[in-house]
Amino acid sequence: MDGAGELEQVYREEATRIRAALAARIGDVGLAEELVQEAFIEALEHWRAEGVPPNPGGWLATTARRKAIDRLRRERSGALTLRAVCGLTTAEISAAFLVSEPTMAQRLSRARKALRDTGSAVRVPDPDQLGDRLDEVLAVIYLVFNEGYLASAGRTPARRDLAAQAMTLNRLLHRLMPREPEVLGLLALLLLHESRAATRFDGWGRLVRLQDQDRARWDRSVMAEAAMLLARAMAMHRPGPYQIQAAIAAVHGQAPDYEHTDWQQIRLLYDRLHLLSPSPVVQLNRAVAARFTAGPRAALAEVEPLAGELDGYRLFHAVRAELLHELGHDEQARSANERALALAANPAERELLARRLSL
Repeated sequence: MDGAGELEQVYREEATRIRAALAARIGDVGLAEELVQEAFIEALEHWRAEGVPPNPGGWLATTARRKAIDRLRRERSGALTLRAVCGLTTAEISAAFLVSEPTMAQRLSRARKALRDTGSAVRVPDPDQLGDRLDEVLAVIYLVFNEGYLASAGRTPARRDLAAQAMTLNRLLHRLMPREPEVLGLLALLLLHESRAATRFDGWGRLVRLQDQDRARWDRSVMAEAAMLLARAMAMHRPGPYQIQAAIAAVHGQAPDYEHTDWQQIRLLYDRLHLLSPSPVVQLNRAVAARFTAGPRAALAEVEPLAGELDGYRLFHAVRAELLHELGHDEQARSANERALALAANPAERELLARRLSL
């Protein structure tokens, strides 16, 4: 039996046992299932190259446990930093991680217990520790900015204080680590988003979509700074997800209008981003670009398979609604819009979705 065939057999025989043992260890059935699947994918890659190990079930269980330790370590340092240092609520953190509030509350509780057991404390890393924890630090900055740019809940659609705090932290990090391209990439990305901030809401506080924004009001000086930072990052020849996302935002910024955006380039950049940082959200955004390069039917064909992973994500349903409407499936589009509205908590997003339903 080849590696793939034997792995499938091991998975059928061992997955339930490994999943149950891991769930008992970490207290999260959903996360255990996700980690076992990740271990399955890693095993498939390794076994094809290196052959099937003597104890394939043990290999799979060990890999899943290692992934659990890595995930919990990242959550402990990332999610608790969002709570303790940045002051985000459990609801805001759960929205950032695309999980339910009870699930995030459970994870935060486990992280606190782990910190108590080890005598550790949540604090900003010392400069000499930043290299080892750079990914976590950048993720926290980006999540704080996103919460400030479009609040996950509450009466205020945006929290400018959080967005400003994130950019200040990013600039400080850049001063501490001037030769880190992803630090530059993230700063360029935040500045490109910030350059459009004045056009994102109208005089009544309603959300204005990118295609409807007044591009003459975009802050070109901020865009120029971002372009300079991104060029410096790319010159280091160490590409990363934040640099790719900044490049995508830059393509949008250079377009004269939404219809004449270089969608083919954006599609290629999302392909690259998916290789560096695969996720269903990246696939969803790539499908939006496919709408303009291959048409709404092709885009919908890419969106539909993401339902299992993104059913609780409001933008999945909003994108699906637009594609269905463009294809003339108005009843299905309405149902998708209603689902998006039910999941949205930001008042400006809710108003936009309600407005679409009233048309």
